[in-house]
Amino acid sequence: MRRDTLDRPGPGEVLSPADAPDAYLLLEDGTAFKGSAFGARRATTGEVVFNTGMVGYPESFTDPSYRGQILALTYPLIGNYGVPADFAGELSTFYESGRIHLEGLVVSEYSHYHHHWTAARGLSDLLVEQGVPGIEGVDTRALTKHLRARGPMAGRISDAPGGAAIVLPKRHVVSEVSVNSVKAYGDGAKTVAVVDCGCKNTIIRSLLNRKTRVLRVPWDFDAATLEADGFLFSNGPGDPLDCGPTIETAKKALATGKPAFGICLGNQILALASGGRTYKLKFGHRGQNQPCLLEGTQRCFITSQNHGYAVDTAALPEGWEPWFTNLNDGTNEGLRHRAKPHMSVQFHPEAMPGPVDTGHLFDEFVSLL
Repeated sequence: MRRDTLDRPGPGEVLSPADAPDAYLLLEDGTAFKGSAFGARRATTGEVVFNTGMVGYPESFTDPSYRGQILALTYPLIGNYGVPADFAGELSTFYESGRIHLEGLVVSEYSHYHHHWTAARGLSDLLVEQGVPGIEGVDTRALTKHLRARGPMAGRISDAPGGAAIVLPKRHVVSEVSVNSVKAYGDGAKTVAVVDCGCKNTIIRSLLNRKTRVLRVPWDFDAATLEADGFLFSNGPGDPLDCGPTIETAKKALATGKPAFGICLGNQILALASGGRTYKLKFGHRGQNQPCLLEGTQRCFITSQNHGYAVDTAALPEGWEPWFTNLNDGTNEGLRHRAKPHMSVQFHPEAMPGPVDTGHLFDEFVSLL
């Protein structure tokens, strides 16, 4: 293919690092990284975290679980396959919600040319549209090692190397990303009430693909009052202890004896509703390459993950047992009840991005309805 037939940068994209203004990533402990700006031109603050995935940035950036965070990607080249068309429909195939939820993006190298059959424009154009600043030219390996040693911390992307102390405002991020009213999808014979704490599109699609009817409700809606055959508690951002109304709903849902399934934050919600405990991980699990062992077997699944909290297995509620365990650090990756149709996983069986190895867990849940 001739060079001049390749996709050129769009009108909002930076043509080259040399043409871009300087940008800085500043951490609350005083560490600073200098790079070049792309995306929206504005300062931003957030919790700085890292993701070890190699692909899937359109899906990751639109995952509501990233609300309030500045994301650093360990894979060195980002943007080479652009981004798909504009957000289309409520359950877009290419995106996991209707917007980017990152506060900012940090990469080693941003590709100023993109080429892919689904690409409609460059990543920088989308960041400009969504008001999300990016910084490239950062030693993301050094940044990741720093965060692994000291844990996630507040940070700021700015055009200046200094400034005021970085303090993150207190936010209730789950309420920011949940739906505001009950929404219905599908017309299956069985109905699943999905408590939306920041639910990804593919979770809804995974249920619809299995011929269920879905009632998607706000994070603080009493789903136990619905005529549903089962309950699903979704993924979402932040500390599960900030979700008191959701925990109370989970208690009521479990008391009905109907099937219940938790994903990511939903895993933590079900544990807390049953009397368990959660805690913040040192640096979290974010990526599509996390190995998880199915308890009682030698079978390992590679999973997609995005969370900063975990369930304390030393304080498991009565009747519950570990279902999956992370082979990297031994943390809990899922629970199930010994006698009741209740189960949850810390990883993302719907994937997007990531391997689909654990998609069969939706089949298991639906079979219980």
